[in-house]
Amino acid sequence: MDLALLRTFVTVHRAGSFTRAAALLGLSQPAVTGQIRTLEKQLGRPLFLRQARGVTATSIGDELAHRAAPHLDALVEIAETGLDEESGVRTLHLAGPPEFVSLRALPALTPLTSQGLALRASFGNADETLEGLAAGHHDLAITTARPRGGLLTATPLCDEEHVLVASPRWAARLGPGVLRGGHVVLAQLPVVEVHESLPFVSRYWSAVFDSRPAAAGSVIAPDLRAVLETAASGAGLAVLPRYLCEEELRTGRLVALLDPPVPPLRTYFLVVRTGTLALPHIARAHEWLLRAAVGW
Repeated sequence: MDLALLRTFVTVHRAGSFTRAAALLGLSQPAVTGQIRTLEKQLGRPLFLRQARGVTATSIGDELAHRAAPHLDALVEIAETGLDEESGVRTLHLAGPPEFVSLRALPALTPLTSQGLALRASFGNADETLEGLAAGHHDLAITTARPRGGLLTATPLCDEEHVLVASPRWAARLGPGVLRGGHVVLAQLPVVEVHESLPFVSRYWSAVFDSRPAAAGSVIAPDLRAVLETAASGAGLAVLPRYLCEEELRTGRLVALLDPPVPPLRTYFLVVRTGTLALPHIARAHEWLLRAAVGW
């Protein structure tokens, strides 16, 4: 059996789409369709059911993928290990939210640069990051959304605690009124956020107050580091990851307005295309980040 046909089959099985598999393989969609038809003729069995959106594997297709994929991944690992030894340097394309990648992931991966790993970082939201990973633009992604389907594999990386903060001046003006609920806070303070929809504030209000915020953003900046600096300058309240504002809380530039019994958390996932952990440079970075996250 032709290994190229099996590689195409496994890629389609994981992608759930001829179009997406073609993009990952660098082939045209008709070429992928033709290879799958050839393999189906050789086996005398249909491997996929064509649907309006992509394809679904038949029971025979699932069985073949389960048996063939580990061996194909092992062959890729052998080939890529040989390339590593010849070139000495491999490039890892990492994608994720700008603040987390900048302050957590890249510093954690920096020691690998002395071991022959080059790093290239891209920033984006969860949807953009997962789409880019699925399309083959990235090797490793950090996201707050767990992907669905078989193309991408996600591993929980760490939890991020969110804190309701404001400058000392605003905290002093609020006094004990802040303890009576979220509506009191929003009635007295402007809001600093990353988007007009107030994603961080809305998530915090839902978790802590079981309500929705009823205010518009006073300052909108699509980077949490900008939100931090603007809130510390006195522009209003903000909801920030604790790791991002820990130093400001320690020095008093920002004040935590509440200390809820169960603080809101958000989980980060480490995501790869299924099968690519067979590649040594991706596997090494993946393991390195998981180890670093223990201390986060």
